[in-house]
Amino acid sequence: MNPILQLLAVNAAVSAAAFVVLWLIGLRLKDVSFVDSWWGLGMALIAWTSWLQMGPTPHGTLLLVLCTVWALRLGGYLLWRWRKNGPDRRYVTMMAHAQQNRGWSFAKASLLLVFALQYALQFVIALPVQLGHGSTAPLGALACAGAAIAVVGILFETIGDAQLAAFKANPENAGKVMDKGLWRYTRHPNYFGDACVWWGLYLIAAETGLGAWTLPAPVLMTFLLTKWSGVPTVEGRMRRKRPDYEGYVARTSGFVPWFPKKG
Repeated sequence: MNPILQLLAVNAAVSAAAFVVLWLIGLRLKDVSFVDSWWGLGMALIAWTSWLQMGPTPHGTLLLVLCTVWALRLGGYLLWRWRKNGPDRRYVTMMAHAQQNRGWSFAKASLLLVFALQYALQFVIALPVQLGHGSTAPLGALACAGAAIAVVGILFETIGDAQLAAFKANPENAGKVMDKGLWRYTRHPNYFGDACVWWGLYLIAAETGLGAWTLPAPVLMTFLLTKWSGVPTVEGRMRRKRPDYEGYVARTSGFVPWFPKKG
C-alpha cells in the first residue's frame, strides 16, 4: 500500500476506535458534552500516530509539539468546564430534538449527530499534522512563520479563556458582558486563537510540499469557528441573555482583534 494511504488508514482506524469508546461512555452517562474535550485531544492522538509511523523529521516534530501543547491546553480546559458546569445545553437540546422529532434513540442520535460527525471533521482538520512529515530538510522561513502564528494563537486563546473564567467566577459580574482584556479587542479571542493555531500548523506542513495540499483543513476550521458551531452559537445565546450585548457588538470587532469603536 502507498505509505501515505497507509498512514491515513491507520490514523482513521485509531481515531474511529477512540470515538467508539467515547460513544459507549456517552451512552452510559447519557451525556455527550465531554466530546468537546476530545476535539483537541483527538487531534493530538492523530498527530502522535502520524509521527510514530513517519519517524522524526524537523517539520513533523514541530507539528507534533505544537499540536500536543494546543490539544492538552484546550482539552484540559474543556474537560474542566464540563466537570464544573455539567451537561452542555447545546447537546441536551440536540438530543431531545432528535428523539422527539425524528424518533431516534439516544444511541442513534449521539452516534450520528455528535460522534460520527466530529470524527469526520476532526480527521479532515488534522490533515496538516498527518501530511506534514514528508521532508527531512531543515525548517525554513515559512515553517518558522507558521510556528510563530501557532504560538500566538495558543497564547491568545489561553489568555482569553483564563480572563473569561475569572470574569464569570466573580459574582459581581452576573448578567454583565465581558469586555475587558483581550475581549475588548475581539468578541471571540478563543476562536481567533484557535484559527491562528491551525493556519500556523498548515504553513509548517505546506513547506514540506505534500502538506500544501492540506489547505482545506484551516479553511474548514475557520468556517466552523466563524459560521457554524462557534461564533453564531455564542452570539445567538448572548443576544438573548445579555441586554448590553448589542452595544458590545457595535463597538467590538467580531473576530480579528482590532481597537474598539468610540462612542
